[in-house]
Amino acid sequence: MAKKQTFIQHEEEQVKKFHKTYSQKYPMVFALGATFGLVSVLYGFEKLIDKVDLFSNNPWILLATGLAVLSVTGSFYNKLR
Repeated sequence: MAKKQTFIQHEEEQVKKFHKTYSQKYPMVFALGATFGLVSVLYGFEKLIDKVDLFSNNPWILLATGLAVLSVTGSFYNKLR
């Protein structure tokens, strides 16, 4: 039984030497994909906010709403800790 475990451990170590994650193999592609995703989400939120007349005509209300959302989510985060 011990011989079998050492064989399995040896094989796992050999596989780990050759196994790399996608982000380790292609860091630039991973970074560009993540950047594109973030920019797309932010641009989408911007377009959605532009469609709400209350926010597009009153930037102070948008700022106050954003600060309120940040403070509420921050307090929830502190309670989870």
